[in-house]
Amino acid sequence: MSARYRQKIHYRVKIIPINKIRVWDEAQARTLDREGIAELARSIKNEGLQNPPMVQKDGRGQFLLMSGQRRLAALKRLRAKKIPVLVLTKGYDLENAKAASVIENLHRRSMRPKDMAHSCSFLAEKMGVSKGASSLGISRQTFKKYVGFAALPSQLKNLVPRTITSSVAIQLNQLVPNVNKSIKIAHRISRLDAKTQKSYLRALSRHPRANHSTLLRQARLLAIRKTLPVTLPKTYAKRLEKISMYREEEPEKLAQQIVVSWLAKRKR
Repeated sequence: MSARYRQKIHYRVKIIPINKIRVWDEAQARTLDREGIAELARSIKNEGLQNPPMVQKDGRGQFLLMSGQRRLAALKRLRAKKIPVLVLTKGYDLENAKAASVIENLHRRSMRPKDMAHSCSFLAEKMGVSKGASSLGISRQTFKKYVGFAALPSQLKNLVPRTITSSVAIQLNQLVPNVNKSIKIAHRISRLDAKTQKSYLRALSRHPRANHSTLLRQARLLAIRKTLPVTLPKTYAKRLEKISMYREEEPEKLAQQIVVSWLAKRKR
């Protein structure tokens, strides 16, 4: 987590009624993994609560949850009436709480792309791309992809991950502003392998008005391997070997230079 969210805090341990704890709106709207909450509840039941949720006084005997949404959900599942909490007295605010909660939830397994994208957008706004990516242990490029995914139309988001990947959805949205058209293309390329999909999108960027058959043909041409095996007649193989020894170069490298030079001349 960024240094901004590591500031020194002060709290005291207190046992309070669980129904006095209020969850901030954005967290309340978040869908929690039921299986993960059930597993956490079993762990708390068997081993006890190792790390109490953190709260802050919210007036009229109420407390606002600052971190520990999953632990609170697990305790509610266990039907706990009163629970130990860390009541903050200094050094934390709601924005810090949101960032901490987001990071805590992002580190859990099986997070949906939509939730990941929404949370990364929040962290990008509050912490910046570099610090947000660092706090989650992911690259800047991956972090930025999730942020870009958050801006997609909901119809495209719904195709991820069953029909297309998030990166393909982002590219489609950039290349084809018309949502209905981009959805149609998504379904058409969903059965292609990842390499051909990538080539298809490259072809689409070059020829935005081309029909599907033309783009598919172009995609398959673009997907041809850059390195091709070449079999030479015995006479030419020996000649290549002699020249490479004279030049003190690898035969493969020399052959590549010859082919590239020949293709360059043919282009003129």
